[in-house]
Amino acid sequence: HLRGYFKESRKERFREIREIVRDFESLRDCEREQEKVRESKRRRERVRGKKKKESERLREKARERERERERGERARERAERARERARRKESEKQSERERARERERESRESDREHVEKRVRNRARDRERERERESEKERESERARESERESERERVE
Repeated sequence: HLRGYFKESRKERFREIREIVRDFESLRDCEREQEKVRESKRRRERVRGKKKKESERLREKARERERERERGERARERAERARERARRKESEKQSERERARERERESRESDREHVEKRVRNRARDRERERERESEKERESERARESERESERERVE
């Protein structure tokens, strides 16, 4: 009777031990599963971090390209403004040269007119002088003529 009880209780104890072992194994399996889940989460986080870093790097690259483009744009604008200034300066120089040539031409024309006027005046003065001379000549000729006339009259 008691032997049966001990037999039963031994069976019971073994069953309990097997249950405990089973529980322990299932617990161990559960922990392994959780560890796998945690590991995959960590892996996903790492991947996400890498992706984040990569996208941040790409965004930074894009920002750098944009800054570079803006710098190029500003440089082109500066160059265009400089070319425009140079063109204006050249145009001003050109118009100044034109004005100088015009002043020079007017000055030469004025000088030429002045010289021509002086030449005309001199020619006119010489003509008047010749007329005065010839008038004096005629005068003295008339005086001589009248002298001869009066001489002739005295002789007669």
